[in-house]
Amino acid sequence: MNARVALLALLVLAGCGLQPVYSGGGHGVAATTLDTIEIAPIPEKVGYLLTEALQRRFGEHPAAPRYRLQVELQDEILGFGSRGDNSIARERRTLRARYRLVSLATGRIVLDATAGSDVGIDRVSSDYAVVAAESTALERLATEVARQISANLALAAHDGRLTDDGAAATVLPAAGSEGAPPR
Repeated sequence: MNARVALLALLVLAGCGLQPVYSGGGHGVAATTLDTIEIAPIPEKVGYLLTEALQRRFGEHPAAPRYRLQVELQDEILGFGSRGDNSIARERRTLRARYRLVSLATGRIVLDATAGSDVGIDRVSSDYAVVAAESTALERLATEVARQISANLALAAHDGRLTDDGAAATVLPAAGSEGAPPR
């Protein structure tokens, strides 16, 4: 019975025109577009981590770049919850990115969007453990934000929204956010 349901679901999805974003594999529109994006320098440790995560998804240095990805980051740690001695019991680390994809041929912004994520961190009595937890959280956040950026760029490429025909740039909110860019 499960095989019939799966087959029916496939037929329904095929009929509605849905296509995988990465159809065509390494030769598809999404993959070949990501291969043409160079990443502008992003300052600080978080910028280094995000650049590394993006390069793992795009490739290190495109042979023939068509676009430049410019990223502005906001990294914030907010303490909340308190213990009996008024020390902070928990932290929330948030990483938000506003990114713009710029056509190298014309200098126009072809995509302007945001991405972001947050993670909770327990505060313990060891300062070393807290610093290690904050660092690990930042690495995870950079990886997640890179995943969101690359997925959004791949989807935009697949949908044909990365054109430089003089139209206004597409502005998209971050997945799961209020859509507000970092301050």
